[in-house]
Amino acid sequence: MTSGLEIFTLVHVVISLVGIFSGFVVVFGLLTGKRLDGWTAVFLATTVATSVTGFFFPFHGFTPAIGLGIISLVVLALAIYARHARHLAGAWRKIYVISAVVALYFNVFVAVVQAFQKVPTLHAMAPTQTEPPFKFTQLVVLALFVVLAIAAAIRFRNEPVPAT
Repeated sequence: MTSGLEIFTLVHVVISLVGIFSGFVVVFGLLTGKRLDGWTAVFLATTVATSVTGFFFPFHGFTPAIGLGIISLVVLALAIYARHARHLAGAWRKIYVISAVVALYFNVFVAVVQAFQKVPTLHAMAPTQTEPPFKFTQLVVLALFVVLAIAAAIRFRNEPVPAT
């Protein structure tokens, strides 16, 4: 029999995966100078939902996951404000791009953590997540996202989002 927590976990994981996939589509759009409004709405909504639902898992005390969730929501608030309230005008364009890429990075960071916890082969290579394979993987992911953020900030020069 499936417990409520297992169903909630499955929903959380699906939302996270949709956020990651749509986030990569959005970053591709940024790199090609396209806003991709529909994909962006999916990305921002699912990434906010991922962070919010993460707070509903059982925990005791303040954890790194809770800290990352709080930081992620602040970064997402900045991205949403830059895009919708400031309409990507002036410096808000780069603020949006960088905060969107950082929000995606946080989701991918957590996906890597989860992969090393749940995939037996990866877990065997880094059971405490302090071993070199885990650190190297996270370093490569971080470097990739730094490059993506810089390239997207340079290339995304689309017109401001019209006020609604």
